[in-house]
Amino acid sequence: MSLTHLDADGSAHMVDVGGKAVTRRIAVATGRITMSTEALTAIRDGLVKKGDVLAVARVAGIMAAKRTSDLIPLCHPLPLTKASIDFAFEANAIRVTATAATEGKTGVEMEALTATSTALLTIYDMAKAIDKAMVIDGICLLEKQGGKSGDWVRD
Repeated sequence: MSLTHLDADGSAHMVDVGGKAVTRRIAVATGRITMSTEALTAIRDGLVKKGDVLAVARVAGIMAAKRTSDLIPLCHPLPLTKASIDFAFEANAIRVTATAATEGKTGVEMEALTATSTALLTIYDMAKAIDKAMVIDGICLLEKQGGKSGDWVRD
């Protein structure tokens, strides 16, 4: 298997997607942040002094998806048609699921992963005064649709 971001000499380069077809592309990523019962309750009940943690994390995730090419060196800037962040409360954790979509020549996996990561980091930032021992883990791609390699879903 060859890596698309390396040229024949092994140097990093941005992939030329000029010849690829424009298709609908969607990616979904997830991750979670575990925390104390006190922090989880404060977030759920809107008692965190910095404000509405999930509202801010949602906006941060969407903003991050839109700026992925500014953060990941070899990513193409993409006109997103969708960037959404969903939250689910779990036992001592909050799960973040991000969806990114575009009509384009390259996929949106990095946008979904960046959105997930940034939303999780924002939750940590806003609630760290309550629980500095929070742990972010399990960030991964759940599925992707479109493009030359077709659809993929995590087992």
